[in-house]
Order: sequence, then C-alpha cells, then structure tokens
Amino acid sequence: MASAFGHAFSAIVLGTSFSKHLKSWKFWLIGIVCSILPDADVISFQLGIPYGSFWGHRGFTHSLVFACIVGILVVFIFYRKESSLKNKLALAFYFFICTASHGLLDGLTNGGLGVAFFAPFDNTRYFLPWQPIQVSPIGAESFFGERGIRVIKSELLWIGVPGTMVLVAINLLKRKTNSKKNER
Repeated sequence: MASAFGHAFSAIVLGTSFSKHLKSWKFWLIGIVCSILPDADVISFQLGIPYGSFWGHRGFTHSLVFACIVGILVVFIFYRKESSLKNKLALAFYFFICTASHGLLDGLTNGGLGVAFFAPFDNTRYFLPWQPIQVSPIGAESFFGERGIRVIKSELLWIGVPGTMVLVAINLLKRKTNSKKNER
C-alpha cells in the first residue's frame, strides 16, 4: 500500500478542482478519510482472514464498487441537507474518486498481492503495469525507520511531484479564468 500520507495528499489534489462553495473543512476531512478508508481492511489480519480472500487486505474495500458505495453513503449521511442534486452528484463523485484513488495508488506499488479492483464480480488481484511506488509497511511502528524513509522518498517523487504539478496547473487555470471574468 501507499502510506496514509500519500493517500491523503491525493484527496487534497483531487479536491482542488471542485467549486469553492462546496469546499469546507467537512469536505476536506471526509475526502481524506475516504482516501484512507480502504485500508481499514488490515483488521482482516487480526481476524485470521487470508490476505487473498474477498475480505482480505486489498480485497473488496479497494474495489470500484466499494468506492461507489462510499461516495453515495457519504453524501447521504453528511450532505443530506444539500438541496442541489447537481452538488450532491459532484460531492458523491469526489468521495468516490478519493476512495477509488486508494486502490489506484496501491496498484502502483511494488509489493503485496495486487488490488481486487473489480470485486465483488471478480476477486482477481491486479497491479498496474508500472509499479514505481515503494510499498509501505503495515502498522505505524514499522513505518518509522529506514524502510519508512524509503517509502516517503518514493511517494514524494511519484505522488508528491505529480500532485504538486496538478495543484499548480489548477491554480493557474483558476487565475486565468478569474482574470477573464474580471475583464468582462
């Protein structure tokens, strides 16, 4: 898996393109939680559930179906009072992509069994063809040390640099759009 830091940063990058009036502390916090949520399945190790099973690590909770369910449930639970259907759909999409980005990043790592992107329809574990991100150790105590430093360096290069480039590009586009609006 990528670390919680890499997943959280992805949620921030993904959220920057959304409309200002949708973004609040709740928007950011829930997006970050959604980006990390699939790793709640690590409890399966304590429960004796095999890694490669449907409920194992990188199983159903890393799938696109799970991400869709999470996106819809989050809006239903936390944005029930939002009156605009368009805004509800945009929010559900954001929380879906935050959750789905977790599996995507894990598919780019160089360890583990792969990701069950298509569960519950297919529990086959997949990696993406290119796996430049160092897999993060499971558990905070294992993260602090030489291996954790290698993971952070890898994520800075493969998540941080591209994510920062996207943030800069979005901000430049927003400035350009705002300056054109002000000229009218």
